[in-house]
Amino acid sequence: MAEHDDILSDAEREALAGTSAPAAARPVVLVVDDNPVNSEALSLYLKSRGIDCMTADGAEEALFKLHYEPRIALMITDLRMLPVDGLELIHKVRETERAEIPIIVVSGDTDVKEAVDAMHLGVLDFLLKPVDLGKLLELVKRELRID
Repeated sequence: MAEHDDILSDAEREALAGTSAPAAARPVVLVVDDNPVNSEALSLYLKSRGIDCMTADGAEEALFKLHYEPRIALMITDLRMLPVDGLELIHKVRETERAEIPIIVVSGDTDVKEAVDAMHLGVLDFLLKPVDLGKLLELVKRELRID
């Protein structure tokens, strides 16, 4: 068996030493809104700034994607959705294995109580529509640790 102990040549060892482990998967932002036009617009904006995104057309699809896509590192959700609203979605996420995922809420039609309720659920921030895209991009980049 001794003749098989050194099966690599010096050139092969050198070639292998130059290789590196595969790059870590890029994080993905999940944009959730029951209005596909809104989620696509926000997703396209973030993609144009180099952020990988996917959309979910409501809470149930969001929960499914969070369960099966480990690269999702941040969720942006609307509050006013049917049949399951954004607050209920956040409650459900906080009860899953993805409970620690950072969440940004965007909403155009809300009251102070809802905003406070969302903040009590540990959301990263609460932005009113029309969204300040510069602020949103800054939040996303900071949370994903992207320069």
